[in-house]
Amino acid sequence: MMFEISRLRCEYQQNPIGIGVARPRLSWSLHSDERAVSQSAYEIELALDDRFGAVIWQSGRVESEQSTLVELNAFAVESCKRYYYRVRAWNQSGEQSAWSEPAYWEMGLLNPQEWAGEWISAPLELLPIDAEPSPMLRKTFALTGPVKEARLYATSLGIYELELNGQRVGDSYFTPGWTSYNHTLQTQTFDVTELLAPSGNAIGAYLGNGWYKGNLAWGDQRCLYGDRLALLLQMRIVYEDGRVELIVTDDGWKAAISPIQLSEIYHGETYDARLERQGWSTAAYDESAGGWQPVEVLPHGKQMLTPQVNEPVRKQERLKPIALFMTPKGERVLDFGQNMVGWVQFAVQGEEGTEVTLLHAEVLDQEGNFYTENLRAAKQTIKYVPKGTERETFEPRFTFQGFRYVQIIGFPEKVELDDFTGVVLHSDMEETGTFQCSEPLVGQLQHNIKWGLKGNFLDVPTDCPQRDERLGWTGDAQMFIQTASYLSNVAPFFTKWLRDVEADQSEDGGVPFVVPHVLGENDKSSAAWGDAAVICPWTIYVCYGDKRILEEQYDSMKAWVSYIRRQGDNEFLWNTGFHFGDWLGLDAKSGDYVGATDRDFIATAFYAYSVSLVQKTAVVLNETEDAAAYQVLYDQIISALREEFVTASGRLAVPTQTAQVLALMFGLLDEAAEKRAIAKLAELLEQSKYHLTTGFVGTPYLNHVLSAFGQNEAAYKLLLQQTYPSWLYPVTKGATTIWEHWDGIKEDGSFWSSDMNSFNHYAYGAIGDWMYRTVAGIQTVESAPGYKEILIAPQPGEGLAWAEGSLQTLYGKVSSKWVKSEDGGFTLDVAIPANTTAQIRLPGAIAGTKVTESGSAAHKALGVTAVTETTEGVTIDVGSGFYKFAW
Repeated sequence: MMFEISRLRCEYQQNPIGIGVARPRLSWSLHSDERAVSQSAYEIELALDDRFGAVIWQSGRVESEQSTLVELNAFAVESCKRYYYRVRAWNQSGEQSAWSEPAYWEMGLLNPQEWAGEWISAPLELLPIDAEPSPMLRKTFALTGPVKEARLYATSLGIYELELNGQRVGDSYFTPGWTSYNHTLQTQTFDVTELLAPSGNAIGAYLGNGWYKGNLAWGDQRCLYGDRLALLLQMRIVYEDGRVELIVTDDGWKAAISPIQLSEIYHGETYDARLERQGWSTAAYDESAGGWQPVEVLPHGKQMLTPQVNEPVRKQERLKPIALFMTPKGERVLDFGQNMVGWVQFAVQGEEGTEVTLLHAEVLDQEGNFYTENLRAAKQTIKYVPKGTERETFEPRFTFQGFRYVQIIGFPEKVELDDFTGVVLHSDMEETGTFQCSEPLVGQLQHNIKWGLKGNFLDVPTDCPQRDERLGWTGDAQMFIQTASYLSNVAPFFTKWLRDVEADQSEDGGVPFVVPHVLGENDKSSAAWGDAAVICPWTIYVCYGDKRILEEQYDSMKAWVSYIRRQGDNEFLWNTGFHFGDWLGLDAKSGDYVGATDRDFIATAFYAYSVSLVQKTAVVLNETEDAAAYQVLYDQIISALREEFVTASGRLAVPTQTAQVLALMFGLLDEAAEKRAIAKLAELLEQSKYHLTTGFVGTPYLNHVLSAFGQNEAAYKLLLQQTYPSWLYPVTKGATTIWEHWDGIKEDGSFWSSDMNSFNHYAYGAIGDWMYRTVAGIQTVESAPGYKEILIAPQPGEGLAWAEGSLQTLYGKVSSKWVKSEDGGFTLDVAIPANTTAQIRLPGAIAGTKVTESGSAAHKALGVTAVTETTEGVTIDVGSGFYKFAW
């Protein structure tokens, strides 16, 4: 029997460097070639080297099934140390695995007081506050002996890129990322041992405006966090003889103007290669000859410093253009075939001082010309001035664009497609979920959903990646988080963002529209948007079994509910203040962005939902008094909502698709009113010829409600609908990402609008959650979160002959594939990872149906623990393993 351990992770990550968690959590996967394998005990060892010659800590044998997010409560970590760990386990029969291969994690600087360096900036005489160019900062130093290891700890006001002896440090981009800078500023750790030279060394940094100083939101807002770019750096060199030396930012550094003449997130980058300075890699470089001046030390605090929580942004993919063509207006345009986020790397040989320009756009207009009006004030422009001596290659540093098409200006008449490469950048989250089915258009929809995540998960969950916005809209995030949790491991990503949600909450508990909070006093709190403070942590808990995120966010969750409770004169209804309502609902009045569903109803519905989740959270955290109080509050809200919005005969008084959906999804009605609501929803869909009218609030839940309340065929009709408005209409128009509007491009090729028409807007991609949970049928059980217990319950529908999905959980891979046979039968192939169990619901099977597993009677199959047959269905309980059911 094969029984082994793999996929070791610390805080969700493989061999992370520079974490700041005082009590790290370890996870591992069990693998076996037999069925129904579970863990009965485990043991963890820690050492300071990967040979485990001197073990520094042992857990001893721990009798437990837990193999995910195991907290090292009894071990005290220290800053800057690397810890190696290995795990072995015992299965349900007492058999012991071998020790796993070693893995490690390394701590960053845990306390702000440990930073010995100072904040340094280019002097104002060199770069005034309103100057556009980016500064370079540098320092030379010499080693005093053979080096054992070297780590570089850094952060900045603005964004930074480091070089050591002419080599780029690390593979992270847009560091230190975007946080609520006044409260939190992340620091990064880099292993630079191999970059050091035995003699002279030079370390340098470029700084860009980024989110700290650059343009953010509308109205030419700038310098929202500060008006001086600065660097904080500390290199820790450990010599072979045990000595430790620190190289830090101080007044001994020099500053100069870089070739980056402009860098803005929205507007792009201008680079003059004629200004490139040689000599970064040698300590003998004559700084006085290159315009270098002493830096200025800034009196900026360090109390907000914290080691990085989420995965950094990294280069993910490279795409080549599929065509170069001339538009009717005579514009030379590259087509990359995919609406993407990142930048273009290009090669050019031009005369010295001859500027080349790249403009970026998502779509072409009705006549096939280059179109940028939907970018609003964002310029998305790259300008490059070559040295003119040889063929030169360039890519930006401190900006990103959302685009499929690139207009090239000033390039030689003859260019090759191979001269251009689209570089895709986003947060480096592990991809976890797949989905396929028999309908190619739905396959393209899945592709578009996935690319919507790629384009908008660049350090924060943004609404769009191209226009002058790119903000962390809370409503969009909570609508999409369940889908995102299937596609990728987003736990570290949302852990970091939710800390900013709490940091940016107002004193009364209100949650701003966008986080980080950059909209000023105009940014108040809206139902469904502010509820992200509750919905997001709860979703991460359910999807990953992460209890700590509930512990961290509990006060924030309670504060949001308390904020709602204080609004207006009825503490059980939310019928005051501004709300986005069913944003972009298609039943809106002409010219209105807000759908027809009563905003007070939406607000109170989400109020009830958030209270229900906080009550569940209190139960999980064993806050018994809170749990009881929130249950009472929930009952009072439900009573008030029914009195206000449900007639005496049980009819919901808000006659829209979204109202019925929310009432049913959140369980707001009694049984009689539920029946009327689902009947009304079916009636509304029939009236619309199975086209949705829901907006941002109703759409994520629409198909879930239909499938849960006996209207699964209607849900499939909506999924497969190809005419406007529908999920597949944009696909038929060539979309490669999810659009902000169902008809961003109309049938005649014209546009919905020019001022608010993003073609990379993930919110409506929330249909993916239904595709994965209902079509593929992969779900976790809330009482055993993180897929410790799995529910495989596909609900096939008319229009699909087969569908399959897979999900890499912390336990291992779950997969489900069903196929309809021509004779009316079904096959269902399922994979359940070791140390989990599953309940499998066979679609269409009822009592008396002959069910086989790998050709034999299902109830006799190894790993099957129970078969339950009723007139409504057949369920099979199984342990881990691969199963092939047929009926």
